[in-house]
Amino acid sequence: MKHGFRDFLDTLEKHDELLRIKPEVDLRYVSALINRADTAVLCERVAGYDIPVVGGILGSRRRLALAMGEEFDKIVHRLRQGLQRPIDPILVDRAPLQEVVLTGKQVDLTTLPMPVFAAKDGAPYIPSGIALARDPEYGLNAGVYRLMFRERDLTGIDIVTPNNLNLFYKRALERKTPLEVSISIGTHPIEMIAADYKAAAGVNELAVAGGMRGEPVELLPGETVKVECLADAEIVLEGVFLPDGWVFPEGRFGEFSRLMGGIHINPNLRITAIRRRRDAIFYALSMPWENIWMSAPIFEAAAWRVLAEAGVEATAVNVTPGGCCHWQVIAAIKKKPGDGKNAIAALLSIADIKHVVVTDSDIDIFDPVEVEWAIATRVQADKDVVILPRARAKPLDPSIPPLGPGVTTGVTTAKMGIDATIPEEVPKERYERITYPFFDEVRVEEFVEGRRAPARSRVTPEALQGKILAILAPGPLYFAELLDALRDEGYREIVQAFGLLNEQGRLARDGVGRWKPKEA
Repeated sequence: MKHGFRDFLDTLEKHDELLRIKPEVDLRYVSALINRADTAVLCERVAGYDIPVVGGILGSRRRLALAMGEEFDKIVHRLRQGLQRPIDPILVDRAPLQEVVLTGKQVDLTTLPMPVFAAKDGAPYIPSGIALARDPEYGLNAGVYRLMFRERDLTGIDIVTPNNLNLFYKRALERKTPLEVSISIGTHPIEMIAADYKAAAGVNELAVAGGMRGEPVELLPGETVKVECLADAEIVLEGVFLPDGWVFPEGRFGEFSRLMGGIHINPNLRITAIRRRRDAIFYALSMPWENIWMSAPIFEAAAWRVLAEAGVEATAVNVTPGGCCHWQVIAAIKKKPGDGKNAIAALLSIADIKHVVVTDSDIDIFDPVEVEWAIATRVQADKDVVILPRARAKPLDPSIPPLGPGVTTGVTTAKMGIDATIPEEVPKERYERITYPFFDEVRVEEFVEGRRAPARSRVTPEALQGKILAILAPGPLYFAELLDALRDEGYREIVQAFGLLNEQGRLARDGVGRWKPKEA
């Protein structure tokens, strides 16, 4: 499949996952339109701007699956492929985003249709750009960071939490050299997922994206900075971090936690160039769902990896949207003695993961009722709940008491694991599920339409007794199995014959409740 931003929009439209709004739209209403719609939304005409706006493109499991060209639960394998077999990006010398190039006094961020996304946002934001920066030691790094509009050519950039761009900027300050950056807006979700992956410094996320694609990502040299940008982007900003450190009170902003974040003190970024396609589309990534679903494959890949390294055979992993696809994971395993606790220990080692539930492989971990049932019926709290205090935390967790303005390091949390596997000292027979006789062969419509006539016996209940005893002679059966063996006989006649045999004392039960002829 093609892996361009516009190719993805075409795919969404073909699958009825993109709503085009053709009449002119006031930008102040775009956020509400995106969040009210059941699909992605493309506003073709935005009042005061010559650039359309699209949002909600990653707002559901289905849309992310369409982006990857496969089922949602297979996306994690694409990411693992990228991590195991990365393909380095390549340089090209031309791209559509060179059609409009604005530098110096021509730079004006107000030409971009930057919405206000949440009612208490500090200002319009650019939330969807992939930032590329280069460090002398660690090389090229990609990440997704939000930019808050300040002036015609000035933004804040949210790198308050520990991340690689934060590290690069600190190292540039120590060297007293400028840190240049490019911000690529409107790229394929493959690059977005790879850039959002929390790789160690020195890992080129765009090589991971190339591995996911099966071909190299194309980069274009900078116009005013010595760092590349994504050649396929709709819009690219180039800029330089100002050398005064963390000084700008940026925020508030809606977070992936589905809550409003606070004020963050961040650096300033001076924009030195705007490059774009002549017919560019502005991608307005809307929180929280577009961020949540994009993060799910990243944490699922980490979960599969740590379980494999722990020697636990997993059958399914679900990083849940209720846990904001960051904090909670459920894993189903083929359990050997002790595997439940080992799986918990492995999963809680993942940096952001706070709560873990481990179940047996018979549980559908994508059904919350099934998971709750496993917890209710398989857990003894004094044995099966593991609490790990003072573990490293994600600072955006609202349940952590505030530690002071701007404190984002040294934050800890309590982690918890629930072993909802069948206890090893309990017989498996206690967990045999209810099944329904003839369930797989019954079609409701056949009965509604009268196409399944009931069986009617040609013999009396007295005559059926011998037939029942003959059927039970080779081995005991449950009553439903007896009904199956006597499909040509009427239900009532079978019950009557069964009752007569019991009256005569000619039937007995085995240890699990099946019927058999009583020995003479």
